[in-house]
Amino acid sequence: MRLTEEQEELRSAVRSLLARHEGPAAWRPLTEQIGVAGLAVPEEYGGAGCGAREVHAVLEELGRTLSPVPYLGSAVLTVQALLASGDKAVCARLLPPLAEGRAVGSLAWAEQGAWDPASIQAEAAPGPDGTWRITGTKEHVLDGTEADVLLVAARTAAGVSLFEVAVDSPGLRRDAVVTMDQTRAQACMMLDAAEGRLIGTDGEGDRVLAHVLNLACAALAAEQVGAAERALELTVAYAKERIQFGRPIGSFQAVKHRLADAYVLVESARSAALGAAFAAAADSPELTRYAAVAKSACSEALSTVAGEMVQLHGGIGITWEHDAHRFLKRGHSAAQLFGPPAWHRHRLSADLGLTVA
Repeated sequence: MRLTEEQEELRSAVRSLLARHEGPAAWRPLTEQIGVAGLAVPEEYGGAGCGAREVHAVLEELGRTLSPVPYLGSAVLTVQALLASGDKAVCARLLPPLAEGRAVGSLAWAEQGAWDPASIQAEAAPGPDGTWRITGTKEHVLDGTEADVLLVAARTAAGVSLFEVAVDSPGLRRDAVVTMDQTRAQACMMLDAAEGRLIGTDGEGDRVLAHVLNLACAALAAEQVGAAERALELTVAYAKERIQFGRPIGSFQAVKHRLADAYVLVESARSAALGAAFAAAADSPELTRYAAVAKSACSEALSTVAGEMVQLHGGIGITWEHDAHRFLKRGHSAAQLFGPPAWHRHRLSADLGLTVA
């Protein structure tokens, strides 16, 4: 499986732009010059009408630079939740500003460290004028404090449902969370009878979130591959330059073996991530399997390669000034985002109809 020439050109454009613009400042040129925020948005809502493979190309490059821009939370989670809801009126109102990058979206979903829709305990009760009152706590909300569009999953009498909550709602509190990986902004949200408006059909949230979870895992896997690839590149370059006992450390057999093992992990993870991207682009009925495999394999690959990066850099690898610790933190944090590898292996086993002990 390979990306097309156009998709590789998109990758090159993103890499070139990120070389000129660092940190949060990259978001505006990414959206205005390349249009990354609207890649997966249908043309009828002001987007480019592309799919998961273009998203894959962008996220690999964002992963290489550990970019803190709100692409994953806004252009993937929020956009895909809106599309999966099937609510055309809400999509027509919210997707155009998201596609243009004028607004940042956030999906408040996880509770108590779990992304399984069955774990959702936040409740929504009918209110006046067709509105709802939502009460509960949401964790690990990507870009939650800066979001202009906020979607919240909560439980009604019909089941899990999706709601739009105004970011200035009197019953909403958004607190930034200090995380190990400071390149990924997260928030904790407390809702106390916050006013919300139903998106899509009441009780359809399980279906929507299950689909978004698969797309989120495929997207995150691409980001993890990009980060792992860059971590390995930097480590190989250092192994060629660092002299010990009169020779580069990369010339020692033990170091060669470790770098070779890391290379195999990166390339295996790349195959898994591409498989998930192609399955998502084709809307394959086996998407859950591909997504679960990609999330598990890519999480473990990045964590392992980032750990090797720190160790093979020696003392400099644990200093604040070097990037090694940032890759390590991103690796361990991303492994838990959307569920740890063990949970996704459980999802894979369940989808295959296997008995899990």
